[in-house]
Amino acid sequence: MPVFVEVVSAPSAQDKRDLAKIYADAPAWLLAPYRDAETLLDSAIEQGTLIAGRFNDRLLGAALVERGELHWRLSHLCVRKLTRQRGVARRLLDETQRWAAAAGKPLHLAAPQDQLECQALAARAHLPLEPL
Repeated sequence: MPVFVEVVSAPSAQDKRDLAKIYADAPAWLLAPYRDAETLLDSAIEQGTLIAGRFNDRLLGAALVERGELHWRLSHLCVRKLTRQRGVARRLLDETQRWAAAAGKPLHLAAPQDQLECQALAARAHLPLEPL
């Protein structure tokens, strides 16, 4: 079964538990500028910027997508530790690129410049990396 990407606007109780698990293992730099994962998620849901990858009715990964006038910006991409290295992040990234292209906008990846894994992800996806 494929991972379906969706905008999370009204998460169920199970979705909230899944989102908490996704960001539970996130390093502190990934949560910045938010105080903690709960603040990040509450803000993103309220602003309509939270997307997530769903497989078998469970959320496995999530990110924030800001739809700007000049370009779209993907940030705070995180996959639950248990499901990493299975293509969930790539699926979130690919689908966001598709949505941005359909809107006629380029997609940028936002992350701290000193994080090598973010630099590598941006390079593999041929995306500009901008500071978080």
